Order: sequence, then C-alpha cells, then structure tokens
Amino acid sequence: MKIKARQDIKSDQEISEEEIISLILRNRKISNRKEFIQPKSPLDSYLNDFGYKKEIKKTIELLKKIKEKDQMIVVYTDYDADGITGGAILWETLYLLGFKTMPYVPHRQHEGYGFSKKGIDNVKRQFHPALIISVDHGITAKDKVAYAKKLGIDVIVTDHHLKSKELPTKAKAIFHIPELSGAGVAYYFAKEVCLHFRDSSNNKKVLEKNFNSDYLALTTIGIVADLVPLTGLARSVVKYGLIQIAKTERVGIKQILKEAGIENKTITTYEVGFMIAPRINAVGRLEYAIDALRLLCTNDVQRAYRLASHIGLKNRERQDMVKMGLEIAKKMVDKEKVLPKIIILKENWHEGIIGLIAGKITEEYYRPTIILTKTDSIYKGSARSIPGFDITSFLRSFKKNLVDIGGHKQAAGFTVEEKQLPGFIRAAQKKAEKLLTEKKLEKTILVDLTIPISKVSLKLARLIEELQPFGIGNPQPTFCSEVKINFATVFGKNNNHLKILTNKLEFIGFSQANKFTQLSRGQTVKVIYNLEINRWNGSEKLRGKVIDLSF
Repeated sequence: MKIKARQDIKSDQEISEEEIISLILRNRKISNRKEFIQPKSPLDSYLNDFGYKKEIKKTIELLKKIKEKDQMIVVYTDYDADGITGGAILWETLYLLGFKTMPYVPHRQHEGYGFSKKGIDNVKRQFHPALIISVDHGITAKDKVAYAKKLGIDVIVTDHHLKSKELPTKAKAIFHIPELSGAGVAYYFAKEVCLHFRDSSNNKKVLEKNFNSDYLALTTIGIVADLVPLTGLARSVVKYGLIQIAKTERVGIKQILKEAGIENKTITTYEVGFMIAPRINAVGRLEYAIDALRLLCTNDVQRAYRLASHIGLKNRERQDMVKMGLEIAKKMVDKEKVLPKIIILKENWHEGIIGLIAGKITEEYYRPTIILTKTDSIYKGSARSIPGFDITSFLRSFKKNLVDIGGHKQAAGFTVEEKQLPGFIRAAQKKAEKLLTEKKLEKTILVDLTIPISKVSLKLARLIEELQPFGIGNPQPTFCSEVKINFATVFGKNNNHLKILTNKLEFIGFSQANKFTQLSRGQTVKVIYNLEINRWNGSEKLRGKVIDLSF
C-alpha cells in the first residue's frame, strides 16, 4: 500500500483550522469556498442551460400533437435505483399534466439493460405508443432506436452514460448530460415539459410542490446511487435534496425510511447510498423492478407499507446471496498461483448480484474485475475497475467479440455469446497484461493532508461537516497522522471492530479487528482516517474513523 498526500503539515507549522480547510479546498481545485459550501438552488437551473434549445422545441411540438390526439407515451426506464427514481419523476409529471402515459421497466433476466427488441415489442403490444421516452439509457442504442422507428414509434433519449461513436440518430431528440445521473436528466427534462404544459393542468400546484420537494428527493437518491461526482449541479441537487428526503410526505419514501430504521433521522449520502438505494435496487436485481416504481408513486399508505416491507425482504435476500457468491469468487481467485492483472470469473451466479460481487472483488484484490454468468445461450458480464483504468473503453476495444456494452469509467455491463467467450477472455487478459503495470496495480490511498495529531480539533471537525454532502468527486477529507498507541482492543457483537486510544484521539476501525494482532502498547503507527464527531446524549466527542493503518 502506498500513501500519497496532497500536502504535508509540519508539527512546527502555525496553521489554524480555517486555513486547513482552505488548503483542502485549494488542493481539490475549489476556488470559491462560499459557493461550494452553499451552492445555488437546483431550482434555479433548467434544461435549456445545457444548450438544448432546438431539442426542447422539437420535443414540445411533438408532445403537443400527442396530447391533442390523446396518444400514448411510454416512459421506458432502467431497473436500478437511478432509473427507477428518474422514471417515477417523468411518468408522474406526464400523468399529472394530463398525458396518456404508462411506465415500462424491462425485466433484468428476460430483456436485460436498456432498450431491446423484445422490450420494444412488448411495449408496442401492450400500449401501442406514439412515443417512447428513455430514462437512464439509450445513448448507445442506435439499432434499437431505429427498430422502434420502423415500428412507427418515435423515441426521445434521456441519458447520462458514456457516448459510443455512433449515436442513435433516428431518435426524435437526445438529451445527454453526463454531469448528472439518469434521474437528474429526467428531473430537468420533466421540469422543462412542465413549464410548457402546466398552465393547462389542474395539478399545477401539486407539480410545483413536487419539483421543489419530492422530485428533488428522488433525484438525490438517483445521483447518489449511481455514484455521480458531487460537484457542480449534481452537488447542488444533493445538498438540497437530502433535506427534502428527511422531511418528505411522499408515503413511498417515508415507508422506505421506516423499514430501514432511519425515519426521523438526519439523512446523509451514507443513508442514501447504503440504506435507501440498495432497497430500491434489490427488487430489480432479484425480481421485477416495477414494484419499486409503484412504491415511489403510490398515495396509498397501506400499499406503500406492503411494498416497502417486500423490498426490505428482497434486500436482505440480496445481501445473503452476495455473501455466499463472494465466498465462492474469493476461493476461485485464491486458487490462482499468480494474481492476474484483470480478474475474470464465470459461475452460475444470479445475474442481479454479479455487479456487487465484481465491486467487492475489485476492492479486496485491487484489480479490475469481470464477473460472468450464463443466461440461456449468452453470458452476461458486469465489470468494476480501479482508479485510472477506464473499464468501459477497455471493453469497447473488444466490440467484435461482444453483443452490447455500456457503462462508466469505473463500472460497465455487457453481454457475450457463449462461442465468443473463450476468445474474449484470452484477448482481455492479454491486453490487460500490457496496459496494467505493477505501478498501476499498487494500491494507493490518496489523503488530503498528512498532519500532526496535535493539529486536529473539534472545531476542525465542525468545519469539515460544512463541506457535506460527501461522495464521489467530494470525498470526506482524509488525514494521515503518526500516533503512539496507548491501548487497543476489539469490540462489537462479533468482536469485529477495532478501537485504538492515543493521548489525543480515539480511533474506531469498523470491520478491521483483523489488524488487532499487529498492534501493541507504545507502538507507533501511521493512521489514515476521517475526522468526525460522535454525538451521543447531547455530548460531542472527537474521534477518528480508521480507513487503514500503515506499520
């Protein structure tokens, strides 16, 4: 493990807590601290700000014709938390504006991600729409959009994923905003549609309230769930949206919070990313995600309770499946005499959990990882990567071997025919051997500052809290300090957590009890940690949350 610090603070250096915060922000290339801490309201931004004037005009003209003829619009969304929240926003907006509309969520196992000919055929057979609007997919679906057009269905694409070289040129309009998530693009698209049609709607006040509160809450869940960098407009949405989640009156969100045990509590990106979003995701991973969308849109408290209970059950089932699947995957990796530069594993896993297994294997072994599972006559793959290695671009270089590819720099999904699989694996391993040097595969922990433990304080921790929300693009500030151990112990129900006491600070290492045997009283170690305030019974106590230890 290598520790790389953006800056060092020396023990004899005179520096205030305010100056430490300024250093952190400057090193993150944030020039305006005031604007960063208190960004402008996301309500002041519009789709037109992204330069889509012509696309908006075409969209509104098409929607006017559809409304006049009372034709059907299908909101065709993805089955993950980002797609479901975005789909809920757009479908409900169109419905409240008086459009004839239905949501459509593809079945992960039967249809796969995004547009498919099977999915488009199902939409045509069930709804006979004049228009399909995608949410959180479509930017790489050139052939599928052309197929829908041949069937007489117009398509509008709203997406944020990486573009391929060939855009879906048969689409009536394309709204592609990579700075946002799928839900983020859907929010601003729906807001633009609402601006043009709300005056003729009986639900004008309801829609205004929704865009100011509930839809902002849903967009926040989508952005955090999809690991979008929390900078610019995405940061603005999440900053204000977290407040709306906590005080929402939407029964679906309230029942999720209740089921997760976080009702009436402060909601941060942690609660969204690890407690709310996984519950929405779980249904789409194991069953059919339409129930998650129904939960977010229902006004019936009893129905919301039943659906929230169901997705909570599915989330626990998903956790158990991942745990068992991960054990199998780790045994497969540990059998290798030499750890490969890219880990590729295939097994009969449930396809809804292969991305989660890939992420955990990447984290454990610090290698790009591809997890494959067979469905019918094809294999579905999910990939996760390490910093500095664009896994989607890597996979696209094998386009001749693969059927479909989509994703981001750090995560991707694809399908491959069984007969193509051996050739793809050989080619991927060969190319990874050339691209991934030992230096790139050395785990590096980037810290904001190396700092003497004497410089940390409760005031500094309070100033750090002002930099929230934390997440991708704005991680919680990380420090590295050399400390002398006074006492170390393990704690927790299964003794799986670590506690270290020093003269200045208490350190807590969750799920890090395995390091306890390497520690002794009087020993000096480097601790990589976040500074936080432990609040209990009205008291505040400064502590460090251990990320790692360097001996």
